[in-house]
Amino acid sequence: MKLELGNFYVKDINFGEKTAFKDEILSINKEEALEVVYKDEHITEADIKIVRPGDMVRLVPVKEAIEPRCRVDGGALFSGVTGKLIQAGDGKTNCLKDMSVLVVGKHWGGFQDGLIDMGGEGAKYTYFSSLKNVVLVADTDEEFEKREQQKKNHALRWAGMRLAEYLGKTVKALEPEDKEEYSLEPVTKRAKEVTELPSVVIVMQPQSQMEELGYNDLNYGWDTNRMLPTFMHPNEILDGAVISGSFMPSSSKWSTYDFQNFPLIKRLYKEHGKTINFLGVIMSNLNVALEQKERSALFVAQMAKSLGADAAVVTEEGYGNPDADYIGCIVALEDAGIKTVGVSNEATGRDGGSQPLVTLDPKADALVSTGNVSELITLPPMETVIGELEALARDGLSGGWADDEILGSSVKEDGSIIMENNSMFCGDQIAGWSPKTMKEF
Repeated sequence: MKLELGNFYVKDINFGEKTAFKDEILSINKEEALEVVYKDEHITEADIKIVRPGDMVRLVPVKEAIEPRCRVDGGALFSGVTGKLIQAGDGKTNCLKDMSVLVVGKHWGGFQDGLIDMGGEGAKYTYFSSLKNVVLVADTDEEFEKREQQKKNHALRWAGMRLAEYLGKTVKALEPEDKEEYSLEPVTKRAKEVTELPSVVIVMQPQSQMEELGYNDLNYGWDTNRMLPTFMHPNEILDGAVISGSFMPSSSKWSTYDFQNFPLIKRLYKEHGKTINFLGVIMSNLNVALEQKERSALFVAQMAKSLGADAAVVTEEGYGNPDADYIGCIVALEDAGIKTVGVSNEATGRDGGSQPLVTLDPKADALVSTGNVSELITLPPMETVIGELEALARDGLSGGWADDEILGSSVKEDGSIIMENNSMFCGDQIAGWSPKTMKEF
């Protein structure tokens, strides 16, 4: 496979008479864009706003982030989701960079939703505050909303993907400012100088625990709860084959934008042929029952060993119960003679004193932490709130609460907030964005 990503860098975004990209400016015809959103009959209310880095704007509850793109040769941006199944990862895809489409709900949040501050103290906690964002603020009919949470999230997130696809088409026929090319020779047909380098595979564990379909990530439109560990070309991940549907607490999520730009994959690509032989991706899963976890770990280890991996990087989406899959997978790989590094966040409690992962093993001796989900964050009032701030407390977003014996409500009367890092949208940046480092005491 050979994937060519054509990059168009967005200097600014505004509303105009025509949706077009010219001179690094993305102009959006709001009325036409909203027609794309309203294609789902369950969406009863929608608006589009534009926010930029440094704006004193708070977004909550944030459900999804997507990079606008288009396939130059045609076909669905998200194979099996926004259109018919096609092979992802091979061909030309044009991308609007330095921006995203954010999906924000109204009146009803959910466990997996989060918060983004575009400016002030809170901006440092999430990658998306550094982007220019087209914000879809939408709602569904009340009864559907209350009774069908997963379908509601489906309606809003799919609207965001349609909007991203619509915006991406503005650069379909244009020449990109620069290009990124990603290609790997078949594993068994690589040059001797490449095969003599240490062979490395990345093992990704997307959210797939929920037996009730509609809460899990999708692989080519297929609910990952139904998936066994699968060997994939990294280009497929970067080209829209996998999308977010995660029911994970917000700071632990991989958004669709994360999958499209997965920094860990790009870094391994950068080293391919220089310091390592990058084999590809084993897309694994997260399970509930112990036997299921053990079975998946065996699949992963056998697959990695059969590919000839000398080393592996394992990264999980989430924490808590998934930690057992994560550590089990690392141990199985180590038992197969494959040196393994793990990348995840941790849950050490508000005081930082608890065991970081639900389960640990002496063989898991090379772990990278991207942050503590339970860390308390206090933020001052924000000039503008898009969405509904009360959702942080009322609906119990993963790091918010209505009433704490000591701290009271997450949302104070003056609009200031206190919450766990859990509520920060993709705040732990497990895909590889994380700027966090160790703190000395």
